[in-house]
Amino acid sequence: MLVAVLAVIVAVAGKFGIADRLKAFSGWVADQGFLGMAVFVAGYIVATILFFPCSLLTIGAGTAFGLVNGTIVVSIGSTIGASCAFLISRYVARDAVLRLTRKYPGFGAVDRAIGEEGGKIVGLLRLSPALPYNLSNYFYGLTAVRFGPYVLASWIGMLPGTVLYVYIGYIANAGGNSTAGTVFKGIGLAVTIVVTVMITRKARAAIRDYDATDVVSDEAEQTP
Repeated sequence: MLVAVLAVIVAVAGKFGIADRLKAFSGWVADQGFLGMAVFVAGYIVATILFFPCSLLTIGAGTAFGLVNGTIVVSIGSTIGASCAFLISRYVARDAVLRLTRKYPGFGAVDRAIGEEGGKIVGLLRLSPALPYNLSNYFYGLTAVRFGPYVLASWIGMLPGTVLYVYIGYIANAGGNSTAGTVFKGIGLAVTIVVTVMITRKARAAIRDYDATDVVSDEAEQTP
């Protein structure tokens, strides 16, 4: 599934020329030092609010800044962007977002779960997203979760995926390095994928367990 998603992202980016523009942008910010990192964070926030496919930017961060700095700038940008979308949904565009949720029947279950468990469910859903990142940021603004727990859960829940996509961009620069270095980076990517998949599966299992418990509770309440 993960490989298929990445293949689709690469294909779409190549077809519409996004990959070339992203490469140029990544090269520019990489040459600007701290200023480039700040510009990248600002761009990531805007992209999140405007529904741009942020996975491409995340890969670009790995190309421009490397694994550690790339993870840091994406983590900052994605968390602030998700927070801004949340606040827009809750206080500015609530009615418009509410109309949008009608296209996603599963939102009702998500809303109920978050109402009972708060940030815990947000974190699990970030690890195993039931909704696209950009949309979910707005949808969470309609739920009962408080802003602080939402921000913390989102930051932690998005970290594994952030590291994975940044790593993909990072190893894209391995072409000019030694064979040993390239192999080492490839092994690191494989390990990162395995760990991310394991975390995602555990999150899905926890969500399924919650759903099962919720169903049993509902049936018990309805029993005379």
